[in-house]
Amino acid sequence: MTAPEAIDPPRKRGHSRAHDLVSSLTQQILLGTFKPGDKLPSENTLVREHAVSRTVVREALSKLQASGLVEPRHGIGTFVIERQAQSGLRVGAESAASVRDLLELRIGLEGQAAALAALRRTDSQLQRMRQALDDHQDLAAAGDSCIEPDRRFHLLIAEATGNLYFSETMAQLGSGLIPRNRMAADERSGAKLARHAYLANLEHEAILNAIRRQDPDAARAAICLHLSNSRDRLLPE
Repeated sequence: MTAPEAIDPPRKRGHSRAHDLVSSLTQQILLGTFKPGDKLPSENTLVREHAVSRTVVREALSKLQASGLVEPRHGIGTFVIERQAQSGLRVGAESAASVRDLLELRIGLEGQAAALAALRRTDSQLQRMRQALDDHQDLAAAGDSCIEPDRRFHLLIAEATGNLYFSETMAQLGSGLIPRNRMAADERSGAKLARHAYLANLEHEAILNAIRRQDPDAARAAICLHLSNSRDRLLPE
């Protein structure tokens, strides 16, 4: 006898469980957890891991296919495909002027994202943000590059909005999302880089604390301050 299909519990927020699953899978694809050519977990696995119905899983996979992120292969499963180059947004942080322009864009975009994330984030998303900051701090303490966990933290905030367009826009920024990796590393001393990482850690913690408290105004203010300070650190007068 076939077990009854799970009934999805009511949502506290305005977006659907399928939307939540789309956001989660999209984030894993954008961060490289699932790479082009990788097979996504089976429907049964997604149902079990995300505590949703099979109908929700199928709707989410259909939306991912419509977004050009995956393709179904009959009788085999659903696979991540190579993303097509985006022609609408080209970001290059090669100069001080372009770094400044990029950070101006991010202040507007991420300020709203942080406010929405504070209202909509899940406990799981909060835990992954915490892990990203722990990784950032560990790498900074070891004197290693913090770019990957830094980028991951900001992408997780975009995911927590529950709005796929925030994640897509942030992904299109690509490596330019954290512009310091485009600046000449030999122009700064190790001590200055360590100081920058320390200050970024403090600012990241303020952002996370506001999102944890579900305070949208504080989250917006914290991330705008962080990005403004990043601009000043990267582009001193």
